[in-house]
Amino acid sequence: MTLKLSTTALLVALLLPIVLTDEKPPIGMTWIPGGEFAMGAADPGGLDNNRVGMHATADSRPIHRVRVNGFWMDKTEVTNRAFAAFVKAKNYVTVAERALSAAEFPQADPALLQPGSSVFVPPTAPVALNNSLQWWRWEIGANWRAPEGPTSSITGRDDHPVVHVAYEDALAYCTSKGGRLPTEAEWEFAARGGLEGKRYPWGDEFKPGGRWMTNSFQGNFPDRNSAEDGYVSTSSVAQFPPNGYGLYDVAGNVWEWVSDWYRPDYYAELARAPAVAVNPKGPESSIDPDEPGALKRGHRGGSYLCTNQYCSRYQVGTRGKGEINTGTNHLGVRCVSDTPSKAG
Repeated sequence: MTLKLSTTALLVALLLPIVLTDEKPPIGMTWIPGGEFAMGAADPGGLDNNRVGMHATADSRPIHRVRVNGFWMDKTEVTNRAFAAFVKAKNYVTVAERALSAAEFPQADPALLQPGSSVFVPPTAPVALNNSLQWWRWEIGANWRAPEGPTSSITGRDDHPVVHVAYEDALAYCTSKGGRLPTEAEWEFAARGGLEGKRYPWGDEFKPGGRWMTNSFQGNFPDRNSAEDGYVSTSSVAQFPPNGYGLYDVAGNVWEWVSDWYRPDYYAELARAPAVAVNPKGPESSIDPDEPGALKRGHRGGSYLCTNQYCSRYQVGTRGKGEINTGTNHLGVRCVSDTPSKAG
């Protein structure tokens, strides 16, 4: 019997990157084959960037075609255990553990220049969702070792994702492993797990068959998390099913840094190009109209604070952003590598 391949199947077979069988996969990583996909998020409700709830903001439009090469990616977000080993080996001090510069913040109260970071603190009663400062607080002494502030610790949380990592910290960790941070295009391609145009990494239904697929926020945001999924804050990694490429927690748990500078108009720039964007690395500079003076890079994946009431960024095509020197207790990192022999 003669086996016939369709033209599409043959092209796919020819275009898929070849993984050498004598190369050992990097420890804790999985191969992302690369390919072409539709990047961005559709929003049937329109593009009102001021709405809250279950919608894709305007910066995740227009949807555009992108092609990325294959690469290796961490199966999980970097854990406290792994980050602690890096800190010990390199004698590394994170941004949140360093005092702020009086020269950079000349108008600031000197008492506030002590090392610290941003911590989610739920209000005691329901509040309007028009001011996130009602549930975020600068906490002196908060850092990756003390996620909720100086009286907290990571004891018993070795397998939780490390948090309070600024961009510099995330980059330093990945570089120490012979890797790098993913581009935004690489991250989204990997998070989709081979599914084209779906709302979530697992499909279009948030709870297929009534099963929780991600660590997110239930109850009434931001004052009461009912923890129906089993978690009020971060969870250990890999507590929910992986996507089609074997990646865990690409939706929820903690946000993850990507290497791209953030601009809300970058997708429109790519969409105007006459050809498919190949391995786009982001804009050359950062501009956020909401905070014109802040240098920001992209965040992806959403966190345990995402909810259909306010921030539904566990939708795979949606975007986040963050000032490069700012960490929070819902922001972490996941690394990628191009060369197996240099990773792990």
